[in-house]
Amino acid sequence: MIHAPGGPAVLFDLDGTLVDSEPLYFEAGRRLLAAHGVPGFTWEEHARFIGIGTRETLETLRREHGLAAPVEELLAEKNRHYLDLAADGTEVFPEMRKLVERLHAAEVPLAVASGSSRAAIDKVLAAGGLDGLFPVRVSAEEVRAGKPEPDVFLEAARRLGVPPERCVVLEDAPPGAEAARRAGMRCVAVPYVHGTVSDPAFASAGLCFPGGQREFDAQRVLDWIAEQLPSAGRGACAEPEDGRTGDG
Repeated sequence: MIHAPGGPAVLFDLDGTLVDSEPLYFEAGRRLLAAHGVPGFTWEEHARFIGIGTRETLETLRREHGLAAPVEELLAEKNRHYLDLAADGTEVFPEMRKLVERLHAAEVPLAVASGSSRAAIDKVLAAGGLDGLFPVRVSAEEVRAGKPEPDVFLEAARRLGVPPERCVVLEDAPPGAEAARRAGMRCVAVPYVHGTVSDPAFASAGLCFPGGQREFDAQRVLDWIAEQLPSAGRGACAEPEDGRTGDG
């Protein structure tokens, strides 16, 4: 696929889509809550926030657990925990790396649009060897509202100079898929959490990999982008017969 003026741009969610960073975010959240007198934070509790920005997550946890510390303090503390954990490297999903490298070689405009802090985005991309491939990065910290609002995707498109209707979003979580729909962008869905496969937000995805990262195929995405396929509608996320889904 060779990029030409008027061609697509591709916007990647970061956590759970490009990299398997959710276990690190879970551990950072567990440490944060334990330090503020809330032990026993579980993966199941963490999973309900996958796809939601860090600030919005902490606002909810602060309210639910009656934490006294202000959100800004909690946000800075969680980011410190996460950056310490991410320093040892974060796994980039192999087929995602292949897709990014192929798109970059074809001179397709690329961006990361994430609910993570800008410091976390920069750290993870550098640790994963993707630093030079994403000159455009948008954190939910930089816009009015995080996903499922479309702000991060619209800002990424603005910085790339590409209209929203020519953008393709790769997302692992329902809030991100909904944000892509609200932005007027096509979406490739790669569900990270098994239980979200049938979420209505994924119904608008033009291409869906119900098996998550285990099923994800870079070449299939390249072919789909090149052909500019229309939305596949509700049938796109039908669960495979053997019930498999992605990592996480």
